[in-house]
Amino acid sequence: MTTPFDGSVTEPAAAPTRTLAVVSAGTSDPSTTTMLANRVADAAAKIAAQRGFELQIRFVDLRALAEDVTTALVAQHVSPALQAASDIMRDADAIVASTPVYKAGASGLFTAFFQVLDNDLLIGTPVVLGATAGSARHALVVDDQLRGLFSYLRTITVPTGLFAAPDDWTSREFGKRIERAATELIALVDGGFRESVRGESWGAYQHSYGSAGGTELGIDFDSDLMKLATGGR
Repeated sequence: MTTPFDGSVTEPAAAPTRTLAVVSAGTSDPSTTTMLANRVADAAAKIAAQRGFELQIRFVDLRALAEDVTTALVAQHVSPALQAASDIMRDADAIVASTPVYKAGASGLFTAFFQVLDNDLLIGTPVVLGATAGSARHALVVDDQLRGLFSYLRTITVPTGLFAAPDDWTSREFGKRIERAATELIALVDGGFRESVRGESWGAYQHSYGSAGGTELGIDFDSDLMKLATGGR
């Protein structure tokens, strides 16, 4: 039996939205570091659309935050602009982080930005790591230096690291690596890795009072450290 048409139209359900924070420490304009981050973000957005959800991209330009980051390091003062960037990082479902290489290491500005972030802010967040340099001699910076920093922040970095020397920009193989890294990132986002870790294992992590953007306000008085501090056993 067919139901008569009543004139109403059912709107299609809106596609779910996830947020990607794109962090670039590039200082030139144009910047190959920013170009790399944007290529990964564009690839990730296309893959997300194919999986049925929208990826909203929010850009964090560290060049514009250089003074704010330095002030936060030496005076523990967080400016409104730096707080806004921190909020973007806190709310991101995934991150693309890209740095230039200086003297065989990550940019000081890049490292300082992640050092001033709350230690609990990025727990379980999927991350693509990228670096650019003028020579292929620095290709190991991503795995040798960046992964350690992001492991400390308790993120989950995708297996494929991205490094771009001048010759890589015209390489088909490099384009395939970008696609692979973006696919790995979206697989983690679509699989709900961050939500699962934060929802099911949050209490298993060590937290500081007031961390996680000021939301971690509980104190476990039964922990060994608190028992020791209060003279208990």
